[in-house]
Amino acid sequence: MSESGKIATVLLSGGLDSMVTAAIARESGFRLHALTIDYGQRHVRELKSASSIAKKLGVERHVTLPLDLREFGGSALTADIDVPKTGVADDIPVTYVPARNLLFLALTTAFAESSGSSDLFIGVNALDYSGYPDCRPEFIASFAETARLGTKQGVEGVPFQIHAPLQHMTKGDIARECIRLSLDPAWSWSCYDPSPQGIACGLCDSCRLRRKGFAEARVADSTPYAADTDD
Repeated sequence: MSESGKIATVLLSGGLDSMVTAAIARESGFRLHALTIDYGQRHVRELKSASSIAKKLGVERHVTLPLDLREFGGSALTADIDVPKTGVADDIPVTYVPARNLLFLALTTAFAESSGSSDLFIGVNALDYSGYPDCRPEFIASFAETARLGTKQGVEGVPFQIHAPLQHMTKGDIARECIRLSLDPAWSWSCYDPSPQGIACGLCDSCRLRRKGFAEARVADSTPYAADTDD
């Protein structure tokens, strides 16, 4: 469905899910603005991917915003804590960054309101994921109501719509969408703990879930990995 030139504001991390989400927004007829957060993440390599993806998808305005969450710590992605590499945990892992999507959606809402956009796109997924509480549908629905109540645009009767097109997809579904949309998986970056040579580790939660998805979809992931896993 064409949106006749409306602006979609995409939270673009540089990962596979955010890349596919941005491409879905473009396919739907939206013009694209994108926000990337440089939060002091261990896998800073994803910022380069976000910039590249923005160019390839024709993003009209791409802002990379510094927000150094290393000052807070509390996560293996922002503090001196080892990234787990023994398999995807059943509980919330130490790679959870406290309130990350709550913070990021608030910033994306501010960016959207400054751009005259009411459509926010985020690549959260609640099926094949690491158990982060801020990826769940009830959180996304709750945030949409918070944005309506807490913004000029919302109280003037133009509420924000939070689009999460991957919410109920498996990683296999997302891998298939990547190929259907003619995206190169290697444009994106998923690994939490790349090698000193800049190669994806292949063993962290994010690498395992990504590789599982491409294996299930029976499509090739053009990303090189430093290690193999059967998980």
